[in-house]
Amino acid sequence: MKLVMSDTKTGKTYQAEIPKEKEGSVVGLKVGETIEGGLVGAGGYKLQITGGSDKDGVPMRPDVSGGRRKKVILSGGPGIRVKERGERRRKTVRGNVVTADIMQLNTKVVEAGEKKLEELFPPKPKEEKKE
Repeated sequence: MKLVMSDTKTGKTYQAEIPKEKEGSVVGLKVGETIEGGLVGAGGYKLQITGGSDKDGVPMRPDVSGGRRKKVILSGGPGIRVKERGERRRKTVRGNVVTADIMQLNTKVVEAGEKKLEELFPPKPKEEKKE
């Protein structure tokens, strides 16, 4: 499971992989709950779950209960982009509970640790294009 951490103070995001053996500690939590950053090597950090998406890219919605997929009528927010004012569409979304089907979990930093996230997760060097 991939974990995306957003630092609201700097506006940057960092990615880390949750090990398979630790995924069980996240399964069953809801959107809005907090997890420990030590899960991915960011000790001292507290992260709040803001959403995520499953293996097919279906987004999680905080207002849909449960962990399964469901077709709901949406007029805005995660899972839909409205083009006209007042437009509503039926879309498939996932509930607010983290399950084993979730591939990406989005979080934001609630409480910072001693080290900066930039030091813990240094940016990868960009590869040069071959001609």
